Formats: sequence, C-alpha cells, structure tokens
Amino acid sequence: MECAAVSAPLSSHPLPSQTNTPPEGKRPPEHLRRIIGSPPGPIVAFLTRGVWALLTWLSPAARDALARFVAKLAYTLGIRRKVALDNLAQAMPEKSEAERRDIARGAYLTMARVVVESLPSGDRMTPDWDQQGIEGEEAWAALKAHVATGKGALLVTAHFGNWELVGQMLIRWGVPLNALVRPLKGALNTRIAVNRLGAGAGLIYPKGAIQEITDAVNRGESAYMLLDQALPAKSAVFVPFFGRLASTTPAMAVAAERTGVPVFVVMGVRPPGPGARYRLEVEGPILPPKPGECADPITEHTARVTAAMERAIRRHPEQWLWLHRRWKVQPPALVTAPSPGLTEGTPPK
Repeated sequence: MECAAVSAPLSSHPLPSQTNTPPEGKRPPEHLRRIIGSPPGPIVAFLTRGVWALLTWLSPAARDALARFVAKLAYTLGIRRKVALDNLAQAMPEKSEAERRDIARGAYLTMARVVVESLPSGDRMTPDWDQQGIEGEEAWAALKAHVATGKGALLVTAHFGNWELVGQMLIRWGVPLNALVRPLKGALNTRIAVNRLGAGAGLIYPKGAIQEITDAVNRGESAYMLLDQALPAKSAVFVPFFGRLASTTPAMAVAAERTGVPVFVVMGVRPPGPGARYRLEVEGPILPPKPGECADPITEHTARVTAAMERAIRRHPEQWLWLHRRWKVQPPALVTAPSPGLTEGTPPK
C-alpha cells in the first residue's frame, strides 16, 4: 500500500509528553484531580446529585423519551445546528438536504442518549446487552487472542453510538481498559469519571500519556482512546477525514510504534428501540507502515485508523457527533496559501 502525503513530517509537531508516571495503584491523588478537576460547590453538588438520582430512577423507556425530548428541543433551538448541517454538506454532498437534516436530528438524539444512559448509577446496561451480535468477528477474535497473551492492545473509537458504554462492554467481555481522557471541569465530568472507574476502567491523563499507555499494555491492559477530536495544529498530525484534512492526535500511532501492539477500531452501533444496547463493530488489526515504506509512518498509521473510523461512520452517520467542529483547525500552509481545488482554508463555523 502506498503512503499518502497527508501532513507535514511529524518532527514539526511536538508529541505528547512521555514523562514517567507511577503504576495505577500508586498514583498520587493529584493524578485524578487533574482529570476530574476541582469538586463542585455544595449547591451544584446537591442539584447534580438530584439529576443523577432521577436518571437512575427512570426506566430505560423513560430515559429514551427524555433523550428524544432534549434532542428535539436542542435541534429546534438551533444549538450547533448550523455546524452539524455544514459538516454534513461538506462530508456527504451526495445526500439530499432532507437526508442530511434527518442525519443531523439522529446525531442530536445520539448525543442526548449518551448523556441519559451514561450518567445513572449502578448497572447502565440492559439485560440483553451481550446479545446484539458482533460485526467483524475475525477482528474480534484477533483482539481476544492478543489479549490472551497477557499484553494489552490499542483500541480506538469515536464520538459514535455510546462510547462510554462500549468501554464497559469491552471490560465485561474480558478486555481490561485504561481510557485516555481530556480533562473537563465540572460536575458532569466528575460523574463520568466516577462511572468509568466504577466500571473497572483506568484513566490516563494526556500529559505523560505515552508512558502510561506503555505501562498499561505491559500490565495486560488495553488503552482506549477517542481519535475524532480537533487539536491545536502544533499538537496534531493532519489526515484525511471525509475528504478534508483534520487535525488528529498522533498518540495512538506513537504508542503503537513504541509498544509494538496491534491497533483495533471498536465502535458500538445502536439498533432501533429503547434501552442501552449496542452491537460491537471491530476492524483490525490496522497495521503501521512497514519500515522504509513511508517518510512519515506516524501520520500514515493515523490516517489508516482514521479511514477505518470513517467507514464505520458512513454506515451509520446518524450516530456520529456532527455537532463537533472537527475541521476547525487546518494546516498553516492551507490557511495561508490554499492549493487549487481547495477552499480558502477557513474552517467551517
């Protein structure tokens, strides 16, 4: 396979810090505080506890009805609606305007479901959570076989379906996880972090992530990371995503090069009907370029994994986060001197 020139050489982009960190069980409290942030004040804590209690008390059908109401309200009010429709117009020009609006409405519903399904206490899965089937059985078998050797893998997902519950599903299926997370302040992030820990996942802070991922893999625990978030240009490589260059973290590819373990894309597709049930879709192992095949193997490997994510999203576009300004960061060369056939390099608003 030929390597596409999709970005400037990685040497022009600083990699995530590789400082040493102690093992999971010996990390100081500051580690989790950096991820969770300062605890909310007493009033906010009281109000949010009430919200969490309500979501926990509601039946799956009632949660789904609430998600539908919130999604319809957010779309009607126009919250990020223009962003979603602009993204869809550029990513899927072959779709009619009506089709793109339907996809956008589905994306709002997907995000609302993530919130109401991920925040309750206790078991958030339906009794038949493991009976939805697996697409990509050969890839799934390869992942399970690798984990059985006592080494972790690198698992990549997107803001698709319910990525929080997919992580929980993998843990229940015998794939120990450490989630690479971006610190977000506030009661919502605290709740998500607490639920991740309660499900058995470890948390990896971005600073020092490569070393932490390496340590986790050597302990037999896989790293689980989202690869569809825009990053500042100085921290990213640029790879094609729905026909446009998108700033993307090189952490996965750097970790793959350092550890030598395989990369798999894992996505959870929600079938119709209420209840937090998802069919697992797996692709992989997605191999890095062979030695000497590419001038920039890190960017090429990132592009290959991103292409696998795009294939899954194209099959179920209504389950991806089109509300995100995914292409807002462009390579400086494109912004200052766009190539023929490209737009002026200005990211969509």
